[in-house]
Amino acid sequence: MSPSQVIVLATPVFFGLIAIEFAWGWARKRNTYRLNDAINSISLGMLSEISKVLTRFFRIAIYGAVYNFVAVVHNDAFWMSWYGWLLALVFYDFCYYWHHRAGHEVAVFWAAHVVHHQSQDYNLSTALRQTSSGALLGWVFYLPMAVAGVPPLVFGVVLLIDLLYQFWVHTEHVPKLGWFDRWFVSPSNHRVHHAVNDVYLDRNYGGILIVWDRMFGSFAEEGEKCVYGTRSPLESWDPLWSNAEVYWGLAKDSWRAKDWGDKLRVWFKPPGWRPADVAQRFPKPAFDMQQVRQFHPPMTKALMWFAGLQFAAILGGVALFLWTADQAEMARSVVWLAALAACLWAVGAAMQGRISMLEVLAIEAAALATATGAAGLVELHRVFKPLTMVLVMVFAARRGAHWLLLAAFAFSLVGDVFLMLPGQFIPGLVSFLVAHLFFIALFKRGTAWFPSRGALLATLAAAAVMYAILFPNLAPVLKIAVACYAVVIATMAAQAIGRAKVQRDGASAFVAAGAVLFMLSDSLLAINRFATPLPLAQLWVLATYYNAQLLFAHNATEVVMPDSIRHPSWRGEMDPGSSPG
Repeated sequence: MSPSQVIVLATPVFFGLIAIEFAWGWARKRNTYRLNDAINSISLGMLSEISKVLTRFFRIAIYGAVYNFVAVVHNDAFWMSWYGWLLALVFYDFCYYWHHRAGHEVAVFWAAHVVHHQSQDYNLSTALRQTSSGALLGWVFYLPMAVAGVPPLVFGVVLLIDLLYQFWVHTEHVPKLGWFDRWFVSPSNHRVHHAVNDVYLDRNYGGILIVWDRMFGSFAEEGEKCVYGTRSPLESWDPLWSNAEVYWGLAKDSWRAKDWGDKLRVWFKPPGWRPADVAQRFPKPAFDMQQVRQFHPPMTKALMWFAGLQFAAILGGVALFLWTADQAEMARSVVWLAALAACLWAVGAAMQGRISMLEVLAIEAAALATATGAAGLVELHRVFKPLTMVLVMVFAARRGAHWLLLAAFAFSLVGDVFLMLPGQFIPGLVSFLVAHLFFIALFKRGTAWFPSRGALLATLAAAAVMYAILFPNLAPVLKIAVACYAVVIATMAAQAIGRAKVQRDGASAFVAAGAVLFMLSDSLLAINRFATPLPLAQLWVLATYYNAQLLFAHNATEVVMPDSIRHPSWRGEMDPGSSPG
């Protein structure tokens, strides 16, 4: 049984214990849970597990290679004895201590580990909040075990034991435990670790044993009330941004630093260190405990139920993915990883009030259309592909979209249906050509024709290059049809980009980005169909296509409507003055 399957089997136990902790807190009038925070934490755990299909080399291959070629001795019989297992567990916990400590004292390791600390709540769901990038560098701390000859099987099992042990210590409901606290990581010891209080900062790194902290001077005992989170609050339910936030900050500081040494030091100094010139030009406010506020965007009861149900459905998909991931081809795993990640992002965005519930359904349908198309699940693809555009049209109509946008979406839907049918490429091409004409008319409203001559030249040049690549492989009738289509989509993109340059607002910029993505999608489709097969072609073609359509649906209404009617109140986020439920 693989570690991923063990996690799947352990999931009902995790949720059972979470339910017990919630019920206990509710009964004692000391509830430590919020729905949005718990969903976000568990979503990050799901993302961490499914992303492991991309980090097998770091998690397995490097350790195995060092064990096979560098180990000083191979004595499997010793490590498979009861005392060998126990020594391996202690050995792992010692290595974990230093890995964990580096995760707080070296910026690049903190960039991975910060995910686990971003929650401002402390409960069993927080234990499941894990990074998706930790394996990229964390493997180096466990190489001593490989050199010592600890077999990969033993290493994998003790890793899992150490990880599972740490689940139960993430609770506020278990008090100090006397002698146990002196030897082992306990809820009291780990509460200190998650706190941002000055007296608790960067303390108690142990996984199972707290004696490492006592030995190496990093222990602190729980005293004053713990305040949880990080000193640079995330303030987002976006699981993708949660993983990228600190990396992005370090990359910006490294780019802005003038001294080449500082560009490197940014990554290896303690978290919070910044080059003097960067700190002066781009100052950040100092942390103030008195200014700490809980991030809690309000949600209607309808949105709470919706988010909970969507989360449950995605959890089922993640469980199925993990159960089969170790036997699946890498390409297939990447496709479903991308689809599940998109769904998790959408639920987080809805809870934050960034998108509506209907947009979540459209994004999920788009993700499933893309995944089923790339995985060759034809019958399901024929359901989700048209369903996506139907949902996009309904969303746009409820948002008060101009008829030109609805017409463009309608012809896109017709084009989608034609392209799913054998021998209907020309009708599909014509349908999308008409859709682009409606897009052009929409983007022309209130703006001159092609305000940016540079954008027009650039898009036409790109279309010309693409046409030159395709030309030798096109039938005579297609040479004319594709030429017309290339000119129309290039002018559509040029009109959208020119409008964005004139309007200089976020909505117009996103529409321009959508136009570029649409052009890219069509280029990839054409190359794959007429020039040379592309790896994972359906993934790239459909992902860029649906991103374009969703960007149009969300932002094109803002582009063409007056300010007074740009913001209808039907969305899933809380309306002013309504009850939080």
